[in-house]
Amino acid sequence: MKETVRVILADDHSSVRYGLRALLSAAPHVRVVGEAADTQALAELLDEYHCDVIISDIGMPGVGGESNSVSLLRRVLRESPHPRVVVLTMIHHTHTLLGLLHIGVSAIVDKRDAPGSLLGAIEAVVAGTVWLSDHARRALEAADPSLRPRLGVLSPREWEIFQMYASGMTIDGIARTLDRSSKTISTQKRSAMRKLGLTSEAELADYARQIGLI
Repeated sequence: MKETVRVILADDHSSVRYGLRALLSAAPHVRVVGEAADTQALAELLDEYHCDVIISDIGMPGVGGESNSVSLLRRVLRESPHPRVVVLTMIHHTHTLLGLLHIGVSAIVDKRDAPGSLLGAIEAVVAGTVWLSDHARRALEAADPSLRPRLGVLSPREWEIFQMYASGMTIDGIARTLDRSSKTISTQKRSAMRKLGLTSEAELADYARQIGLI
């Protein structure tokens, strides 16, 4: 007998939440312990209930005037231990999808794939596996061929430097903080941008906004 998986649902459309709840109710080992219509409500639920998996849209009202839930999810994923996060979205922008994976999201399910993929995604993330639904996978595979070879997973240090730079720190400031040379920090920052397919400071800033870094 499978152990019960406790799930919190977050989406600003009541019809979507209703459909998800109906879908998940068909799985005897899944129990929905809370529902949220915005990021503030999601934060309050997470304070009140223990859950194993968060299923959340990102394009819903955020906390403090933000336009999405990414900042909250990023904070949740920094904690240890933390629930697995399944993002449910219609977004198919390559940089955004990669950014979600880099902040620790365990699964991305395109809403068009949800009926056939969501239960599989839950089972995968509980088992510690990263999951991409068909539309999300094709969106990543359809990246501009000139960028695709550069798309990759950042090392922990590259990701740390990227976050510090995106938050407004200078190369010299990061070098002093990490006790490294400015040349080393600059090289790792360029490597992070290359792996993310970012070719300019404007693209870096836009990407950082999309994933809640600024």
